[in-house]
Amino acid sequence: MGRLRSLIVPTILFVALVFLFASPAFASSTEDVAKIENFAKNVIQILVTLAGLLAAGFFVYGGVNYISSSGHPERLDRAKKTIIYSGIGLAVCIGAFVLTNIVSDLASQSFK
Repeated sequence: MGRLRSLIVPTILFVALVFLFASPAFASSTEDVAKIENFAKNVIQILVTLAGLLAAGFFVYGGVNYISSSGHPERLDRAKKTIIYSGIGLAVCIGAFVLTNIVSDLASQSFK
């Protein structure tokens, strides 16, 4: 626990100092806001797509392990957990994609 505190406290202090001394960046026009919005949306969509593909890959991997477990309880349980966790990961990816689109639409409406 002491090692964890020795890592958390300097991290919190560093983040606080960054926010304390950071100068704000103001967009000069709505074109700049649109560029920033498009960039952020594209980056998030790429990351969500990659995470979704990874989750789908683990879903297939868990299914193959489930089929080839041959009734061994340990391998069967591990395959079930892989399928469950990849399903949760896939649901999180879809939720992140939907939430990103909602926030993007709300932000574009508020800056018009």
